Amino acid sequence: MSGHSKWATIKRSKAAVDAKKGKIFTRLTKEIIQAAKTGGGNPELNSRLRTAVNAARAANMPQDNIKRAIMKGTGELAGEAYEEIVYEGYGPGGVAIMVEITTDNKNRSASDIRSIFTKRNGNMGEPGSVAWMFEKKGQIVLNKSEISEDDLLSLVLEAGAEDITSDETTFTVTVEPNHFDNVFTAVKSRLEPVSAEITMVPKTVMTVDDPKNAEALLKLLESLEDHDDVQKVHSNFDIPDEIMESLKEN
Repeated sequence: MSGHSKWATIKRSKAAVDAKKGKIFTRLTKEIIQAAKTGGGNPELNSRLRTAVNAARAANMPQDNIKRAIMKGTGELAGEAYEEIVYEGYGPGGVAIMVEITTDNKNRSASDIRSIFTKRNGNMGEPGSVAWMFEKKGQIVLNKSEISEDDLLSLVLEAGAEDITSDETTFTVTVEPNHFDNVFTAVKSRLEPVSAEITMVPKTVMTVDDPKNAEALLKLLESLEDHDDVQKVHSNFDIPDEIMESLKEN
């Protein structure tokens, strides 16, 4: 398993803890509100909302929460006025980082994110400075214990899946965004996904083989993830297994 995959596993474990605190529900609620605001409250006619609702269901968000978020987005219920911003920058070792923000105060968010980059040995970049290194993809993560690779292949390839990768405990199905709904529906017919989302996937990865840079990078990413206004953090790093293991032990 690559260091990037290990970090994804760590993030999923952390998300499970965050879910107990309600933090992950806050992020999902913001995404549903924005999706309904920009494209209407009918998931069948609004692909972004449909994807957001599917992600919320995969995280076991109560249906009442989903309904209220949609109504806030359409204006049927009073809600906060959010803006969406993407910040780009570089981490230790020159790793590319994209940070998706949903905020009710863009000046505060800009100051906070810039401060995190600076304190954690990174640098904010100009808009477009790293976005070209990523491409939008759907990703559905499944527990290996619940389905064989052959069964998964037959289930998702016909629905439009692009690729299947695996680590020690999970399968990750990658799909073009326009086929995401079909693949998600096929998966849901057999089992519950660990997670399902439209995300930014790096076209190539940068190896971080200096332990100090690797440790500093992970601290930067974690600090960004922990900020209340941050929806998603994307990066193109890969850390060799032996370094990743040593950092986990520290």
